Amino acid sequence: MFGLDKHQMYIASVVATYWFVSINMVYLNKVLMSNKDISIPAPLFVTWFQCVVTAIICWVAGKTGERFRQSAYQQVHQEDGGIAEEAKPSFWAQFPVAEYKIGVGRRVFPLSFVFVGMITFNNLCLKWVEVSFYNVARSLTIVFNVFLSNALLGSSTSSKTMLCLGLVILGFFMGSQGESNFSIYGTVAGIFSSLFVSLNSIYTKKILPAVDNDHWRLTFYNNINACILFLPMILVFEHQALAAAVNQQFLSGIFWSAMSVAGFFGFSIGIVTVLQIKATSPLTHNISGTAKAAVQSMMAFYIWGNEATLMGVLGIFTVLGGSLLYTFVKMSESKANSTPRVAEQKTDVEMQKPNNKRVV
Repeated sequence: MFGLDKHQMYIASVVATYWFVSINMVYLNKVLMSNKDISIPAPLFVTWFQCVVTAIICWVAGKTGERFRQSAYQQVHQEDGGIAEEAKPSFWAQFPVAEYKIGVGRRVFPLSFVFVGMITFNNLCLKWVEVSFYNVARSLTIVFNVFLSNALLGSSTSSKTMLCLGLVILGFFMGSQGESNFSIYGTVAGIFSSLFVSLNSIYTKKILPAVDNDHWRLTFYNNINACILFLPMILVFEHQALAAAVNQQFLSGIFWSAMSVAGFFGFSIGIVTVLQIKATSPLTHNISGTAKAAVQSMMAFYIWGNEATLMGVLGIFTVLGGSLLYTFVKMSESKANSTPRVAEQKTDVEMQKPNNKRVV
């Protein structure tokens, strides 16, 4: 089909799936954050529900994975004591049994505080800014990555990297200046979201040993802890909005369907991100993500009717260009300074395998 072999078709399907899940997750969350006819003015509750859905899916995936592992074990060990030919691992085998242990949960809590800040400010940013401006509002992530890597991990920064950061910062201010419906609240939320994304990457590396370096086990613990942390904030800040929705949105099948699908997308983005990295490479994944962000912003002008200005569009592409150039610079520096294996360990947090993120 289209002159592609099976491997190329697989790569194309994985990249297409990543784009589909990522773009639709942003668009659906925008609806849930700002559409009064479908959703409710309670972003903390909406985010909490997505954490609940993710935790449930992790539990179901863990049970399914356990069943597949047991089945594979029985197939390998034959009745006569012989060893059968090793079977190809099931997709579900990657998911560990989701069991919450209080001691481990306490060790994960510092990361969970950061995780809650990350997804809360991300959704608040999406609530207050136009979808077309969303990527610009959250564009300072790599800037925080570099400075936090220097401050906390003792990393050094090259002049080429600083040039890339300068382009991103320039694009941020250009996009802010050119945004027709500029929101100071949304922009500040985007800046805090970027900060927490960077902190999440750093703390994930520190907390992973507590869960046997299993990213899916960490996802389960993090979302359970987040469900707990969100509850007091919901009761304090959103009890009136929830009470008003009891006889309206809470009885709407559309509302709960949108909430459930958004939660499913939040879980799925982790899977498709890993699949894309495995099918291509970290560099190609970052290039794909940059291209996806450009398409997502351009589509938003049409789908959401956002007003486009020359300065705003230039800001978007300056941010994306700086981010893409940063990716090439980091990969080039890694190859020049160390072997591939060491490079993978030393590259700063922006180039690490995405862990436990629902922010795209």
